[in-house]
Formats: sequence, C-alpha cells, structure tokens
Amino acid sequence: MSQKIHVAVRGGSIAVHVAGDGPPLVCIHGFPLDHRMWAFQEPLADVATLVMPDLRGFGESLGAAPIESIRQLADDCAAVIRAIAPGERVVVCGLSMGGYVAEHLAVHHPEVVRGLILVDTRIEADTDAARAGRRDLATRVARVGSRIAAEAMVPKLLAPTSDQRRRLPIAESLHRMILEADPATIQQALAALADRPDMTEAMRAVHVPTLLVVGEEDSITPPEAMRSIPKVMPQASLAVLPGCGHMTPMEDPEAFNRLVRGFLSGIPGAS
Repeated sequence: MSQKIHVAVRGGSIAVHVAGDGPPLVCIHGFPLDHRMWAFQEPLADVATLVMPDLRGFGESLGAAPIESIRQLADDCAAVIRAIAPGERVVVCGLSMGGYVAEHLAVHHPEVVRGLILVDTRIEADTDAARAGRRDLATRVARVGSRIAAEAMVPKLLAPTSDQRRRLPIAESLHRMILEADPATIQQALAALADRPDMTEAMRAVHVPTLLVVGEEDSITPPEAMRSIPKVMPQASLAVLPGCGHMTPMEDPEAFNRLVRGFLSGIPGAS
C-alpha cells in the first residue's frame, strides 16, 4: 500500500506516492505518463522506500504552474527529495523523460543524488528531426486532444515481438494514462523536451554509481544511444533487456527489478 503526500514547489505542489520501508528510491516517470507506470516495481518496496512523484501537470499534480523546462522538473524533484529525506542522498531512477530529469538532478543538485538508474533515455539533445516531430505532435494535441498522443505513441513504446497476451494489458494501461493526461501539459512537456540541452559534457562531472537499462527492441532510444554513455561516465554499467521496447520496467519487471536490487545492494546505505 502506498500513501500520497503533497510537496510544495514553485508555483504549486507535487503529488508524491510513497511505498515501502528502507532508503529512498526516487522513480521518475516518462512522458506523458504518471507514477502508475511504476506499479510493477512495488516488489522493490521490501528493500527501498519507493518515492514516485507525478511531475508537475501530470497525474495528480494538476494545478501547478506550467512546465517551463527539464531543469524546472529536476528542481521540483529536488524539493521532493529534501522534503521526504532531508539531508540525505538518494538513488534516482528515471525512464525516458524521467531520465533527463534525473540527469539534471545529478548535475544541478548533486548533494541529493547517491546513485543513478537511467532507463531507456539518452544524454544528447534532440536532433532537428526529433524537434520537428515534437512540434508536430504538440500541434495535433492542441487540435485533437490527448487521444492523438496515445494513438501516436503507444504502438512505439512496446517491443513489436512481445507476446500479445502480455503486451495488451500494458498497452491498455499506457493508453489510459496518456488519455488522462492534460493536453496543455503534454504540449508544455513536448516543448521542454525539444529545448533541453545536450548533457554530454555536464554528465562527465557526475561521479556516482550508475546503472543503464535499455530494451533491446527500443525504437525510441535504441541500445546504441545508451552504449555511448559509459564513454562519458566510465562508472556506468549497461544492461540490455531482450524482448523489451521503451518501457522495460513494465515489459519485463522481473528482470528489471532484479537489476535494480543488485545495483542497490552494491551501494552502501542504498538498501
């Protein structure tokens, strides 16, 4: 069972779902989802306190001021960490957009980060083509609503070769989360994603234990995109999970959770 708390941030408050007992593991969701994408990680509550914020404007964090940048979302998460674990450094896990937020946390708030788990994400900025794609999707969301984002994204989020009986409920869950997302927030997040800076040089200065996880069939962030990160962060280790697309924590939670347990066990004070 999780409990929900609200943490004040600039321009509003963030809803944070907390479950478990032990050192905090902050899990930051991807775009345009919310904390529910981490439901399959509930078994980790026996070794860590799962701290799952809804980023501003998403999930139950409606009403906060608009999203301005990935850095702003990282500042929000730093406020969450300081409220829940004052004076502590924690392990931060982020998927896709959540990974970008985790990177900014490590760079701009190093005093709260003990370790990183970067999942199906990258450290480079968007290409011109990716920016154009985000602008196009934002225009369609403004015209049609969240439904168009769900229809455009869900087929790309999951591995094409995954078993349909397993794939269908995950796809339905993702579709529901995106449908429930506020269209204005989706547009703001797309702009923030397109405008985010390249983090390659900044991440060279981050020296914390780092686990990289990517789905072998991820078409959004292919494994090649993450194989470049250990060249920048020699302390980082990479795991490629077969049969997974962009949503590895949902597609193969057993393997993902096993990786996280092993990683936490190797960090003093993290489990």
